[in-house]
Amino acid sequence: MNNQTDRQAEIILVALELINTKGIQGLTIKNISKEIGISEPAIYRHFASKSDILLGVLSNFKEMAIMLSEIVENYNATATEKLDFLFSRMLDLFTQTPSMVSVIFSEEIFKNNEMLKAKINETVTLQTKTIESIILQGQNENQIRTDIDERDLALLTMGSFRLLVKKWELNNHNFDLQKEGKKLIAMWRKILNKEL
Repeated sequence: MNNQTDRQAEIILVALELINTKGIQGLTIKNISKEIGISEPAIYRHFASKSDILLGVLSNFKEMAIMLSEIVENYNATATEKLDFLFSRMLDLFTQTPSMVSVIFSEEIFKNNEMLKAKINETVTLQTKTIESIILQGQNENQIRTDIDERDLALLTMGSFRLLVKKWELNNHNFDLQKEGKKLIAMWRKILNKEL
């Protein structure tokens, strides 16, 4: 978030690291204070709760999604090239920060927290609209099939991408996400471009 203090940014980075090494259960105020080397009350001066820290993580992710959406919008390329670029950047982000997957794809975290649920929903809605817009552009330019609605094609691409990333996380990152992601993107090209 642009209005984060340096200490808040540090707490969020440490939180992601803890999630990466100890899982979501390992994300406690006590563990964060130990890692940073400041007292627990000092953490509470920057974030009121663990949920607020997770909200900070999700806000960062939303800002990345907005930035990516703006880049893609101004990218002078075909619709399929824009989709390739968008999903390739997301693969880069998840490969570099696997703990981000644990947060944004965790039903457990959002189940009982309406604030976190609303924040992730905002980001998913933004990404969905971006993808639908790219697909619609491709349909209007006669590059993407028109026999399937842009919303259904967006759902197909996002759903299969989410499943691949979640599978990577559940398998302790034991396969090359970039390689498998590129195969998935190549498959989408065939599905989007081919009139059956």
